[in-house]
Amino acid sequence: MQDFKAKFVTAEQAAELAVKDGDWVDYGFGGGFPELMDKALAARKGKVRDVKIRGGLVIRPRIEVIEADPEQESFHYYSWHIGDYERKQQSKGLVEFIPTMLRSLPDLYRQHHIRVDVAFVPVSRPDENGYCGLGISNYAWRTIFESARTVIFEINEHYPRLQGVDGSHRVHLSEADYIVEGEHEQLPVRSYKAASETDRKIAELVAREIPDGAVLALGVGGVPFTVASLLAESGLKDLGCHTGTISDAFLMLYKAGKLTNARKEFDAGRSTWNLCMGSQELYDWLDAEPELFHPGDLDYVHDPYRIATMKNVISINGGVQLDLLGQENGETAGTRQLSGIGGQMDFLEGAYRSQGGKGFICMNSSRLTKEGERKSNIVPFIPAGSTVSAPRTMIQYVATEYGVVKLSGLSVKERALAMISVAHPDFRGELTEYAKAKLGL
Repeated sequence: MQDFKAKFVTAEQAAELAVKDGDWVDYGFGGGFPELMDKALAARKGKVRDVKIRGGLVIRPRIEVIEADPEQESFHYYSWHIGDYERKQQSKGLVEFIPTMLRSLPDLYRQHHIRVDVAFVPVSRPDENGYCGLGISNYAWRTIFESARTVIFEINEHYPRLQGVDGSHRVHLSEADYIVEGEHEQLPVRSYKAASETDRKIAELVAREIPDGAVLALGVGGVPFTVASLLAESGLKDLGCHTGTISDAFLMLYKAGKLTNARKEFDAGRSTWNLCMGSQELYDWLDAEPELFHPGDLDYVHDPYRIATMKNVISINGGVQLDLLGQENGETAGTRQLSGIGGQMDFLEGAYRSQGGKGFICMNSSRLTKEGERKSNIVPFIPAGSTVSAPRTMIQYVATEYGVVKLSGLSVKERALAMISVAHPDFRGELTEYAKAKLGL
């Protein structure tokens, strides 16, 4: 450690030394967040100009550079994936969204489609050899900081210390230009609301489609979590994990003896993931039993061709709207960005290519507005202003509380009939009329 003593500076010193006017600064993604560097950079409001910050899916309650500079005199914040806090700030014009599929993100840096000047990399405490883990967010950090002019490691004393298979989740202090440490808040946790009756109906239908030995890629939300709870109580065995975000759903399966990863064609015996978001108990599990996990970067975890080498990959994600052709809007309400596409396309394609694989888009058939009016989530067409997140050619299975339909291989007319069959009964008539008039039903 003495070899790296000169690299240790305060967060304030690092912000002053590293960040210049016009720089692009990367904060990372998900629960991993450079808390100390964010505060230090925010304190430089008025001393720097046109500093652009990239992050995404932030689950902390605030981002200091946004709070400190609502006039955007010094800082502009960009998000790959809108989280709860970012959504509120977006409505004030303080967050700009950058659309991307997560599997394509490393190549944006690698091929210099985008620029990074400074990387704020959150890491765990180093071991006796100077190696740190990437905590709860592997992301694409190695690709990013190898492209950066200046690299700052921020040591977070609360991070799990796992370093991954063959160093897949590991960095070394020698790779940083500056190293910052200090006292952090407790790690942000993410919990799930109790499943609604509708969510449980959807989950029950999907759970019936899952075989022994299935490799699960679960999105973050009520239906995937409820599916996991049903599987934990089921007679299934030897389930596996290869997922973008590992959550308490997988901890639940492990505690029930269902998650063994025994039948995976690679990473046998290990749960493979890129991000971790959930309870403190989940973070403690990673720290206590690192041998059970293969945390990997986006290139490894989100590669649909690698996913497809495993059998019976089951991808479960939510949607906002689906139209009669099977096109999915998974991220917007009109022109308002609700989240992002994240890794949904990556795992839909991987499951599609997997022998025995199934990719599900799960969605309530309808919703109630604040005024109490019922609206259909299955629509004739994705309306103008809304996003087509996944094309009709990528959607394999659709599940609502009224059933599960398989769209792959169906004609346009057959798709429309299938989608109408799982729509809310109140809307089936008008959807049928549209299909007759426009799709030749």
